[in-house]
Amino acid sequence: MSSASASGERILGVILAGGLSRRMGGGDKALQLVAGRRLLDRVIERLAPQVDALVLNANGDPARFGVDLPVVADPLPDFPGPLAGLLAGMEHAAAHHPSARHVLTVSADCPLLPRDLAARLLAERHDAPAAIAASGGRDHPVIGLWDIALAPLLRRMLVDEGERRVRAFTARARAVTVDWPAAPYDPFLNINTPDDLAAAERLIALAG
Repeated sequence: MSSASASGERILGVILAGGLSRRMGGGDKALQLVAGRRLLDRVIERLAPQVDALVLNANGDPARFGVDLPVVADPLPDFPGPLAGLLAGMEHAAAHHPSARHVLTVSADCPLLPRDLAARLLAERHDAPAAIAASGGRDHPVIGLWDIALAPLLRRMLVDEGERRVRAFTARARAVTVDWPAAPYDPFLNINTPDDLAAAERLIALAG
């Protein structure tokens, strides 16, 4: 049982892997190997104990990921970005996990996610509808805890307003920021380039 379940706050975790990975040369960044394991597998290992259920947001053939998770596609065409993945998670939760109150989104390219991510976002949101992670003086709006009641606002912004900027949604959702230390390593390191993979291998060794 996750710590969220123990407190009565059920959470659906959503791993966002619906992007085009242009800076990595295309393809599925989540399937890249780092320190001998796929990025996706490292993210699952970190996130699964913190949530009550877990899904992967990705487009195309789900079989290529080879994971025992539901794979939910963006509900909108043309790869509109992380907000579409969040909406996919919220709508999946409403349909399949009606007892869940929150969706916790993380990027599929963050292999060092903190093991207290869900607990701290939940505890430090102070009844705000959303809370996002930050480290080293920089926020990470894709990594956040979202009240499922925000789904109509999110769909309206995406569909009616054509708004795709994550920070535009965090502002409208009145998200609070929860900060993690960036030393001895940044837990929200994300992999965008081949050079980032090499840096991640060094940090994974440091993190044990």
